[in-house]
Amino acid sequence: METVELKVEGMDCQGCVKSVTRMLSGVAGVEKVDVSLEDGRARVTYDPAKAGVADMKRAIERAGYKAP
Repeated sequence: METVELKVEGMDCQGCVKSVTRMLSGVAGVEKVDVSLEDGRARVTYDPAKAGVADMKRAIERAGYKAP
């Protein structure tokens, strides 16, 4: 398992945090998701054989936020 920290732009409430968490949790291979509104980031623990950073960034963007 690996852990990556991704910047998430555009979140402004706990509803946003829930949306990002739900979308990231739906990515195959993702084991744990911790999204921080205050820090504007998502820490994701995942299996690199099943998922990559690009998959996670796409999931964040599908939720309606930016993942630079």
